[in-house]
Parts: sequence; C-alpha cells; structure tokens
Amino acid sequence: MNLSPKTLFVFIAVIAVAVAAGYYAGSQQLAQNKDSGTGTETVVTEQAPTPPAHPPISGTMHDSMQAGGASLAPAHPAGAPGSTGLPPQSGQAHLDSAVDQDAKFTHFRVGERNVKQILADGDTMWVGTSGGVIRYNIKTDDYKLYDTRSGLLANGVFHLSKLDGQMVVGTYGGGMSILDESTQQWKTYNIPQGLGDAFVYDVLKADNGDIWIATWSGANRIRQGKLDDRDSWDLYTVENTNGGLPNDWVYGLAMGKNGEIWMATEGGLARFRDGEWDNWNHEQGQGADYALVKDQIQFTNDPANYSKHHTRQKSEMGLEQINVAYNPNYIVALLVDDDGSVWAGTWGGGLAHFNGTAWENFTVSDGLPANHVFSLHRDSAGRILVGTSNGLAVRDNEGNFKVFNTADGLYSNIVFSMATADDGSSWIGSYGGVARIAKLQ
Repeated sequence: MNLSPKTLFVFIAVIAVAVAAGYYAGSQQLAQNKDSGTGTETVVTEQAPTPPAHPPISGTMHDSMQAGGASLAPAHPAGAPGSTGLPPQSGQAHLDSAVDQDAKFTHFRVGERNVKQILADGDTMWVGTSGGVIRYNIKTDDYKLYDTRSGLLANGVFHLSKLDGQMVVGTYGGGMSILDESTQQWKTYNIPQGLGDAFVYDVLKADNGDIWIATWSGANRIRQGKLDDRDSWDLYTVENTNGGLPNDWVYGLAMGKNGEIWMATEGGLARFRDGEWDNWNHEQGQGADYALVKDQIQFTNDPANYSKHHTRQKSEMGLEQINVAYNPNYIVALLVDDDGSVWAGTWGGGLAHFNGTAWENFTVSDGLPANHVFSLHRDSAGRILVGTSNGLAVRDNEGNFKVFNTADGLYSNIVFSMATADDGSSWIGSYGGVARIAKLQ
C-alpha cells in the first residue's frame, strides 16, 4: 500500500499514542461532580476513547454531537430512509437553557473529533474540530456547523482567527478558507493561488500588513496582504532559505515586539527579521535533554519506525539512539510573551523558554503534568496556560505551575486548544469535547 507522507504521518501519530492506551484509560474517565450547582456534566455513561495526537480526518463520521446534555443527533437516524448519517448543521446546544454562568464547569460534546482550535469572539465561541467549525452563541445557545456541506474543502480544522473582521479557517488538506458572514460564502486559497501546501496550521497578519501562513511545505508570506495577487505570494522553504527555515513542516506563527516573525517547526524555532533568518534547536538548548525526561515519556512507540521523514529527521538531529516519542526540536505550540521572549511547547522535551539569548526548560520535574505540550495560551489575567498530554498547567506571574485535570472539570486530560471568553471563563478543547471552566483558579 502506497501512502502519501501526510497520510503516513497521521498513521504514525495514531500508533504512537495508541500504545499509551493503558496509561490514558484512567485519566480519560470524565469527572462526575455530584454537588448541586457545581458543574454540568454532559456524558455520564461513556468513557472517552484514547485520543490520537493527529487523528485521521473524516468528513463523514456517523456519530452524534452533544452539548449541555442535549443530543444534537442527525435529523434522520443513521440507516433510516433519508438518512445522511451526518450531524445537523444548526440547532440549540442545550435542552433547557444556555450556559449556566454559575456552574463550576460545563461540558460540550462534539463526538469522536479533536477540538484543535477555539476562538473567542464576543458572544460567539468558534470551535474548530476534525469534523468542521462550530459557531456557538453563548447568549442565545444557538449553534451552526460549517463543514464541506457549507463550502469548506475539508472538515479537519487546525486554525481559526479573524482577518480584517472575517473568519479564517486553516484546514487539514483543504487549504485556507475565509468566511464572508454577510453572504455565508467561503473563499478558499489553495495551491493554485500560491499556497505552499493544502495543510494549513496557522495564519498571522503582521503589523506591516503582510499575511503569513504556516503549512506542511513551508511558510507563505503574502506581501501587503494581497491575497488575490498571485505575484504577492512568497514561499519560504528549507531549500530556498539555505536552511534558515530549519524544517518545512511549520506549525505555528507569532509576531515579536519589533515586528519579527517567529515560526514553530518540526526542526526548531525560526525567526524572520528584516529579510534575514535565524534558527535554534535542541543543540542550542531548546527542550530538555533525554536523560532528564526519559522516565517521564508517556508515548513509548517511536514514529521513526514507520516514517522515512521521521527517520531522516532523527538522523539529522542526532536522535538515532532514542526509540520513544521524544524530539525536543519539534515545536508543537508557540507563544510570544509581553516582554518579547518566546515560549515553545515541545514533543517530549517539555516547555521551553527563549529570552533571545538563552533557553530555560520546564518539565514534569518543575510541575508540568507532562512533557508533550500541545497548546499555549495567555489568559485575561496574564497567566500562561500550558495544554499537555496529561492535563492543563497554569503558570502564574510568579512562575509557579498549578495543574488542572478532569477532576477539576476538564473534559479530557489531553488539551489541544484554549481560549478565554469575555466573561473570563476558560474554554478548553480536547478529544471529544470542550470544557467551559467558570473560574480557573
């Protein structure tokens, strides 16, 4: 069987996490809070499956969607005459009312899907899943699902942001789509328009008007944001930057205090400043040494056993002797702090902090719940939220970590995405659902 590199990567990641099923079995049991008024639990009889880090993406998953105790099932039961087996595209999320603002937590179930992105937009929460984008109105309790039936080219969503007031969606294989909410029409930019790859992980508009797009085949820059001018599109790769971009698989973008562009790649951290490139990886201090974390690694199956890409990368990074899921060069999440320093979530090497000169690494030994960091977010209180493979860590302004898990209201201990609503509540995305935590303290 001949598989594309990206299909292989998905397959590899599923295997890598699946071997840890025994470890996650306990942590995936959803919290059952029996105290009156403390929480709204939407799933009380099912245990969430072990979530792969990068699951196969399907636009035809035949599971229902639930939120707040109500089942958002297809209009026709699967198998019935007229059945499509697909979730409805609009409706109400709860049986009785919208989110209980006084509840300690509320769970929103999205079926067998990852919640890779959440965007807070006034009274609206946008939820990006591996089955489309959900627009949920907190006040009215209405939701609308955008998927391939609505005009997206792929249902897998890895990025959500606003670009000049319009919703931008980065998809898993369907390029970048922009929604005109006044017409409910999508405009898609893909390889023919200049996109480096149909797999889009991040989108950023810089202060100078340039738009940057992170893809699995390099980083696009659209000068002055002229998306419809093909001549304004640049693509930066390892090859045409002479290694300035350390890896073509780009996962995150962030703008620095002085307009520089930081990039999270599978081969380290890159910086584009005034037309020049710099990069850093484990050799310069990014990510904890294997000797310090080898007993803390949760995923014991090595992706390099299944992928030529990962085998080559291990060789390039000098990791040939390591046979578990550990690559401190691989940055999964990126955040630029208010002081201009950079936080990088690594694959097994913990949370890395770069002040422009030196690196400092934080691991389980320093209070993190796990060393695989999937997401980073700064909340309205200025705290850094660290989403890991085994819970959420909140780093306060004194540098201390406090860990939250399902017992505290998380839907799952695997945290892929985070956002802070206008009311200060935290929205945490995992495999299978979203948790709204009224006060994360």
